[in-house]
Amino acid sequence: MTASTPAFHLAQINVATLRHPLDDPRMAPFVEMLAPLNAAADGTPGFVWRLVEEGVADATGLRPAGEHVIVNMTVWETREALWDFTYRSGHLEAMRRRREWFERHTEAHLVLWWVPAGHLPSVDEALERLAHLRAHGPSPRAFTFVSSYTAEEAARHLAAAPPLLGT
Repeated sequence: MTASTPAFHLAQINVATLRHPLDDPRMAPFVEMLAPLNAAADGTPGFVWRLVEEGVADATGLRPAGEHVIVNMTVWETREALWDFTYRSGHLEAMRRRREWFERHTEAHLVLWWVPAGHLPSVDEALERLAHLRAHGPSPRAFTFVSSYTAEEAARHLAAAPPLLGT
């Protein structure tokens, strides 16, 4: 690994509870946004990877968090790259309209965590991080944009922490 190659990347998962099935006409504007937004993410500087269902261009058919819950999981080189895509691109329009398509969550629906560069997290790993955030609040293990940690802080914390026996 060279000095310019990052040791860690930022992973994220967010979950969204559907107001209506994806084939409902009220969901059409969201469904129509998916391909262009995914293509934009894929082409954004700092983008590394996103979860997709085998043979499909997105992950909307995967329902690991419940029948009416869709997931979005990605990995980015930096927090700034993810922030810029989320809040400084066409993705912001989808965020502004999210209440048309998704229920309001009463608990955390997004979690961020650092992974070694080259590691692609599993859905189970991601959902464990979300459960940890919900149970314990932000920490270097599982955090949010508002309460974030650097990769170095997370590495120090995880090196010093005893192994988790659960969330």
